[in-house]
Amino acid sequence: MNYEEHDSYGMYKPASGASTGPDSSHGPGPHLMGADTLIGNTVGNQNSEALGDIKEIMIDMRNGCVSYAVLSFGGFMGMGEKLFAVPWEALKLDTENKCFKLDIDKEQLENAPGFDKNRWPNMADPSWAAGIHAYYGTKPIR
Repeated sequence: MNYEEHDSYGMYKPASGASTGPDSSHGPGPHLMGADTLIGNTVGNQNSEALGDIKEIMIDMRNGCVSYAVLSFGGFMGMGEKLFAVPWEALKLDTENKCFKLDIDKEQLENAPGFDKNRWPNMADPSWAAGIHAYYGTKPIR
């Protein structure tokens, strides 16, 4: 799914006669988007391989910034899927294909630090965050 399909308010629909390209100026997107419209968005890589979809957006309540997108990968019908906290800075919005891109191949994601849906890590732990950011080559927002 993509953010336009999750848009229950119609905030991404073009005004009549407006351009519909990625740089059009209708609604708040793509520079400002509703978090609820991002849940379920597909994540792929630069090789057009599907990596999963966004299950949750994690916001740092101390600074108001998005810290992570929780990505699901693998499994079948919710069984055996693994979750990954991907630093928000590692994701790029692809407005043309209406999905997110993560510059990582499937094997790298399979080997990334992940967790089970019933055993979430303490994402506020600085040492955990440092390991995640080191893996994806990003820096935490301060």
